Amino acid sequence: MELKKYGINILPQWHFSNYDEAIDFIKKTPDRYVFKPSGNTPSSGKSLFFLGQEEDGNDLIALFEQNKDVWRKKAPTFQLQKLITGVEIAIGAFFNGKDFIQPVNVNFEHKRIFPGDLGQFSGEMGTLMFWSEPNRLFKQTLEKMKPALIESGYIGYIDINCIVNGKGIYPLEFTSRFGFPTIQIQSEGILTPAAEWLYKLASGEQFELKTKRGFQVGVRIFVPSYLDRENSTIELYHDLPIFFKKQNILDGIHIEDVKNDNGVWRIAGASGVLLVITGSGSTVHEARKQVYLRIKNIMIPNMFYRTDIGLRWAEDSDKLQTWGYLDTFI
Repeated sequence: MELKKYGINILPQWHFSNYDEAIDFIKKTPDRYVFKPSGNTPSSGKSLFFLGQEEDGNDLIALFEQNKDVWRKKAPTFQLQKLITGVEIAIGAFFNGKDFIQPVNVNFEHKRIFPGDLGQFSGEMGTLMFWSEPNRLFKQTLEKMKPALIESGYIGYIDINCIVNGKGIYPLEFTSRFGFPTIQIQSEGILTPAAEWLYKLASGEQFELKTKRGFQVGVRIFVPSYLDRENSTIELYHDLPIFFKKQNILDGIHIEDVKNDNGVWRIAGASGVLLVITGSGSTVHEARKQVYLRIKNIMIPNMFYRTDIGLRWAEDSDKLQTWGYLDTFI
């Protein structure tokens, strides 16, 4: 409602608590839809999202008709959202309570577990980003929310993830906090000392972040306990060491569920999410090369990660330039 209030596009969406009604709706209005479980249930996360592939919605109809009893238990309430194709892109910025801090952050999340965007959705597998002067995407989304942010007294980082195409910008979700691993990857590109910019931000000062030119890439490192939350699997990996081939080279290494045991890094916690590795470069190719060279220095039993973070840029950047969303306004 806030987006609509400030004149920002929102995707058409319909809420249901009856699968037969949803089936009738799709039959009457055939289209591609996204199925999203609602409410405070285990399925309301992103793991049970279903993106329709057929233009008439028959794949969703088949899914519902063949599994109604199962779906009623797993997702008693749900949403159908019109599926829009295009480039998934996010625009974010720090806000000091009165205005946005420049430059703004353009980022491309990679949510699926496996390379090629296969598998279930994760919290985040890796991200490509760069810093920019205010651009068209920022002007048509975040900047319009400035009155609401001032009214709420908000101070911090805010990010809005969107699908864009030649017809327009379609926001998907807000993140009104530091993102993870976004903040770790941002730190790879921010030159201003963290204590300085955090203090100024919290104090409501107007300032400009000093940032690197070019691109930053971040890749998350996991072990199988991320996928298998059985106690036996968690115990199997708990306390295993994280070994660095070159012990004195820890640039771009950011810890998550890791502890320091007398100088030895070991797996801690139960999440199976261990590290965020970051790299930067004047081109995406250079940033990718640096981050994956840094990953090669790490040895953890059965660790896994995506090898294609940032590869979509070659195709996506052409589309974004054609549509004009990255045009800057200085």
